[in-house]
Amino acid sequence: MKKLVKNNVHWVGKVDWELRKFHGDEYSTHNGSTYNSYLIQEEKNVLIDTVWMPFAKQFVDNLAGEIELDKIDYIVANHGEVDHSGALPELMKHIPDTPIYCTANAVKSLKGQYHQDWNFRVVKTGDKLDIGNGKELIFVEMPLLHWPDSMATYMTNDNILFSNDAFGQHYATESIFNDLVDQDDLMKESMKYYANILNPFNQILRKKLEEVISLGLTIDIIATSHGVVWRDNPMQIVEKYSKWANNYQENQITVIYDTMWNGTRRLAERIAEGIGLADPDVVVKVFNIAKSDENDVITEVFKSKTAVLGSPTINNSILHSMAGFVHLMKELKFKNKKAASFGCYGWSGESTKVLNGLLQDAGFELIDEGFKNLWNADKEQQLKAIEYGKKIAMA
Repeated sequence: MKKLVKNNVHWVGKVDWELRKFHGDEYSTHNGSTYNSYLIQEEKNVLIDTVWMPFAKQFVDNLAGEIELDKIDYIVANHGEVDHSGALPELMKHIPDTPIYCTANAVKSLKGQYHQDWNFRVVKTGDKLDIGNGKELIFVEMPLLHWPDSMATYMTNDNILFSNDAFGQHYATESIFNDLVDQDDLMKESMKYYANILNPFNQILRKKLEEVISLGLTIDIIATSHGVVWRDNPMQIVEKYSKWANNYQENQITVIYDTMWNGTRRLAERIAEGIGLADPDVVVKVFNIAKSDENDVITEVFKSKTAVLGSPTINNSILHSMAGFVHLMKELKFKNKKAASFGCYGWSGESTKVLNGLLQDAGFELIDEGFKNLWNADKEQQLKAIEYGKKIAMA
């Protein structure tokens, strides 16, 4: 069922209420997602992106109910990733010669995934496509936001920016528009999406935002590829991205740990207590990474000025849950954040040293050599852990 976006532009995508993992199992989607595809019906009929492959036949059948498929003049592939291009093979069975407008890198991506030599039309920033009624599509390359092949497409007169993965969120909704959904949920999912997907490309994003602004385009609607269509003050999400792209942090310290026999958990709690005592205004959050969603915790690290990581020593190293999480932090290339380490041990006690090395490698500034405790902390050692928390708060 298509939904009106504006004038002769309709949403023809798919709402995936059941989705709980994305990018394999890398990204949690507690609120599902949408795969947004758009049909423009001017003098020329244009399809902007498709949907994920599991929904390909349903998508093509629904599309055929809205328009005779051979009346589609052009297809725009803003990004070759399968959640946007997955229905192309099914669609192109019906209209094999329809031109597909995309970047040069998208040609490589689409050919590499589907092994089809479709009628590709390569575009670059500033190229235009006349769709009639005095309207044009203007293409804007957005490499590494978040793949090398990504681009956005701007529709003149209606002032719609089809932004693909930029400004989106994994958020299933029948309402499609940003002003019709829960605003807290929307911003929470938007930040999570940014922190887990786009944060590594902050510098590129800042330059691209400047470039888009310099084009002087009036943007009345931002039509993303996941989640809501921004029609109510669409520039609010652009403003958020401008803040988030500048090594964002709030007055928050996040304590993250895993534990074997709860000794390290007790240290985490005492350290968090000390942070709060030293700075009543700071937000302190504590997570056992083995019992928490990694992507949700990454979002908390994104918000934090300091991350405090703890693990007991095992096999002269740290628990693999913590090693994997620090590796994930490294991948996301956080900047301008401090870190500290802690942990219990029974014999050799290398965990803080290992954590420190990983944290430095991940780009965090260490506060000190860390806090470690032999066996379970007694009252005296728990008081020292509280004092360590105070030291972290004041760093």
